[in-house]
Amino acid sequence: MKRSLLALTAGLLIAGIAIAAPGALDGVQKQPLNVSAIAMFMVFVLATLGITKWAAGRTKSTADFYTAGGGITGFQNGLAIAGDYMSAATLLGLTSLVYAKGFDGFIYTVSFFIGWPIILFLMAERLRNLGKFTFADIASYRLDQSRIRTFAAFGSLTVVCFYLIVQMVGAGQLIQLLFGLEYNMAVVCVGILMMVYVTFGGMVATTWVQIIKACLLLGGGTALMLLAFSQFGFSFENLFGQAVAAHKAGIKIMAPGSLMADPVSAVSLSFALLFGTAGLPHIMMRFFTVPNAKEARKSVFYATGFIGFFFLVVIILGISAIVIVGQNPAFFEGGQVGGKLIGGGNMPVMHLAKSVGGDIFLGFLSAVAFATILAVVSGLALAGASAIAHDLYARVIKKGEATSAQEMKVTKIASVGIGLTAIALGILFKDQNIAFLVALTFGVAASVNFPVLILSMYWKGLTTRGALWGGIAGLLSAVGLVILSPAVWVKVLGNAQAVFPYDHPAIISMTLAFVVTWLGSVTDKSARAAKEAEAFEEQYIRAQTGLGAAGAHAH
Repeated sequence: MKRSLLALTAGLLIAGIAIAAPGALDGVQKQPLNVSAIAMFMVFVLATLGITKWAAGRTKSTADFYTAGGGITGFQNGLAIAGDYMSAATLLGLTSLVYAKGFDGFIYTVSFFIGWPIILFLMAERLRNLGKFTFADIASYRLDQSRIRTFAAFGSLTVVCFYLIVQMVGAGQLIQLLFGLEYNMAVVCVGILMMVYVTFGGMVATTWVQIIKACLLLGGGTALMLLAFSQFGFSFENLFGQAVAAHKAGIKIMAPGSLMADPVSAVSLSFALLFGTAGLPHIMMRFFTVPNAKEARKSVFYATGFIGFFFLVVIILGISAIVIVGQNPAFFEGGQVGGKLIGGGNMPVMHLAKSVGGDIFLGFLSAVAFATILAVVSGLALAGASAIAHDLYARVIKKGEATSAQEMKVTKIASVGIGLTAIALGILFKDQNIAFLVALTFGVAASVNFPVLILSMYWKGLTTRGALWGGIAGLLSAVGLVILSPAVWVKVLGNAQAVFPYDHPAIISMTLAFVVTWLGSVTDKSARAAKEAEAFEEQYIRAQTGLGAAGAHAH
């Protein structure tokens, strides 16, 4: 049955691409058929479907499905975390930002990296020792199971849905441009593949898809960087000198500019990216796939190295594109004045790939970008499905009495439901400005998940009432302030002036979440609050030593 469904999926995707590849962009703009990109895309799809078939045979229990049985090594998990975190926005969006803004783009890129030391030094060990399948296991360790798990599940699902919208719309637009597929068909293809990976292969398949994608992205990005950098004699002086001469802003690209003009927005964005990373449910879930806390630390160490290296590659790619892409009329997308680069352009890294590597390299990088999206949405779908099946169904509705088979069934149903939801959201938000959703995703994670998670691990005084009050305050303020911000209130809803003047609300919403959590906890004098404080000692010992932590078996 599984073999036939996987074969059917592959057949449908091949047929869809064969029919739609030369098609129109919403009936407006014809795209040339990129044969090399489609060929490499199909090789990746067929290879990952083979991995899913192999993984399905190894997925026997809920532990296998959610955490690959805890049998992933620290190095493998580090690669998988890097693959989960480095989305298509990293390769395409950040490169475009460096290409257009110079040093401002560099600052923005570094901001996505700074959350990892927090996870390494404060969270990795405790996450592995206290959790089993989801971060709600940790948040509810000594608090009211039903209420905290319900809250944590909805917090996770909120972040997952917002992030899925970004990824699915990005997938549709990317494949629409690169492969010539019609937008809706592209979104459906991504959704089908995601459902197959997660439903049949669980965490084993998702992990290996992420590992393969990370290797392809690191290898492809590094090769492109070396090809581009070689045109400047591997000299930073030559590279930056020519970039300054080519860019319309001149020497200003070497210093902070418009992105840092508003210090409140800059600090608020930093809050969201620094602490939001530590509240992303699909990232936190990866720490339960390793056998012990030592391997969890290794995971973050390796992931930090891979991510940091790739971000440095992205910066060189962006600066190289200023010279190679920005001065070549065949690639430039925005026009020039007096031979100077105006900026803009949606996909300079893809133009750079074609310029220095030809159509074959462009095809390879296109397939890598698609693999990137598949890896990220698979991790998101698994995190959402586990929140529904493990936290809501097994622990809240069934009070911990659901059998493994029942929980697995609900998980697979939830995976299909999330996949269909992702397809619908991708199509629904097709023409919307989704830039605010990226900030909202990290802002919600920083304001809802992170405060409860970090305080549950480190603060003895945290109570169920405080966690619920603070989490709800963080969620409502983060979502509400983004709606009232210029990104939505003016650009999306068409109002003349924003109610809240900043695009990034984390500096207020996260602070409010911590304050309300503290206030709700210190004023809680109930008997349950006293018991929760007493249970902290047992939690502390387990967090430090791993005694009593969920066992893991290696495959």
